[in-house]
Amino acid sequence: MTLSTDIEITAARVYFLPVSLRVPLKFGPEVTTSVVCLRVCVQVEDRAGKASVGWGETPLSVSWTWPSSISVAERTKRSQAFSLRLAAALVKFKSWGHPMEVGYDFQKRALMKELAAADLEDGGEPMPYLAALVCLSAFDIALHDAFGNLLGKDIYETYNAQYMSRDLASFLEPEQGGTVDFSGKYPEDFLVKEAPKQLPVWHLVGGLDPLTDKDLTGAEPHDGYPVTLKKWIQQDGLTCLKVKLRGTDAAWDYDRMVNVGKLGFANGLRWLSADFNCTVHDPAYVNGILDRLLAEEPEIYARTLYVEQPFPYDLEEHQIDVRSVSARKPLFLDESAHDWEFVKLGRSLGWSGVALKTCKTQTGALLSLCWAKAHGMPLMVQDLTNPMLAMVPHVRLAAHAGTIQGVECNGMQFYPDASLPEEAVHPGMYRRRNGILDFSTLAGSGFGYRLEEVQRDLPSASATFGSFL
Repeated sequence: MTLSTDIEITAARVYFLPVSLRVPLKFGPEVTTSVVCLRVCVQVEDRAGKASVGWGETPLSVSWTWPSSISVAERTKRSQAFSLRLAAALVKFKSWGHPMEVGYDFQKRALMKELAAADLEDGGEPMPYLAALVCLSAFDIALHDAFGNLLGKDIYETYNAQYMSRDLASFLEPEQGGTVDFSGKYPEDFLVKEAPKQLPVWHLVGGLDPLTDKDLTGAEPHDGYPVTLKKWIQQDGLTCLKVKLRGTDAAWDYDRMVNVGKLGFANGLRWLSADFNCTVHDPAYVNGILDRLLAEEPEIYARTLYVEQPFPYDLEEHQIDVRSVSARKPLFLDESAHDWEFVKLGRSLGWSGVALKTCKTQTGALLSLCWAKAHGMPLMVQDLTNPMLAMVPHVRLAAHAGTIQGVECNGMQFYPDASLPEEAVHPGMYRRRNGILDFSTLAGSGFGYRLEEVQRDLPSASATFGSFL
């Protein structure tokens, strides 16, 4: 079925924005001190030739997307090159429809081909699918934004039969033997009807973060922002802390949870979560820490809301039965949840919930959301230390997903000044107050960026593909 609102991609422009972290961030075994953000502009046209543009952005955080012994600089360079390849491929790609349909078709028909061709040309270590997906996500987000702008509508008003030719049964398969039927269902059926404009916000406690003044080394920045966890809690009124753990040192991980929990509870904290960043290979490691917390620190155990991705992110290669962990605490897929098919596999192995990320594409995040909700799996929306425009689709997904508790946002911890132009238009979204993120200033079509009001000077485009009208 064709609709008059169907679109195709006709042009794309790519920008790379380097950002330095004010304090280091530890991702698993690696320490990150800088990142390149991919920002793209995508032009679409409908069947009548009417055109509009949309914008998308994501950090190319290779320490998270591409664990490797290859240098961060080399992995970043290859991610940038792949982003340019994707821009060219998307403009050549022939597919009409809603952004959910065009985005899905590209992922299924073209992404792996482009990844294989890029790896062959480079001749080095193959780029992981997750890294490729993150590169694609900026374009996919821009595609959704452009569609909303073309119609003059909030993009979340379009995830239904009025604008989509295909129902969810065209994209998703239910769990075998279950009662779920996606026929006649659309993303709208699984989204929060009256999405909130404010959400509780989670703060990330990195493995290198000082907790109090006694942990300071003298090398910390003096830029007016907090450095210690205690001061962050007091300044921002934080009530939710995500604790990064090593996954290779049970004594350190246990002590970190205890120390963070006790400091937090003394300053108004309500919830903790534990993030092992794919470094654990045996469920007994996680179970041992949880059981010790239950026996020795029951309040910390009780207020640990969930455990995030302890095990290797290649779920197909590492099919670990994790039911013993999820029997103790909700266990959320993150790095492993590339798309709904991995969510389905994870559920069969005992994972109980899903942490969604817009950096795996808006299209993919919505499909994973629908599959998970249909099968009773709770949701979170996790950050990729999103700054600037990348924050907007991220918090909007959280608002419409109906998470178990708010949204994680930590860009203001690691590079707050990077978002000053956007903050001038949306002050409540780039500064956390009373433990809350307020994005009520978002308005208008697409994702509601209000981009015309954001006074940001972009660098010269790295490349343009197709012709902008």
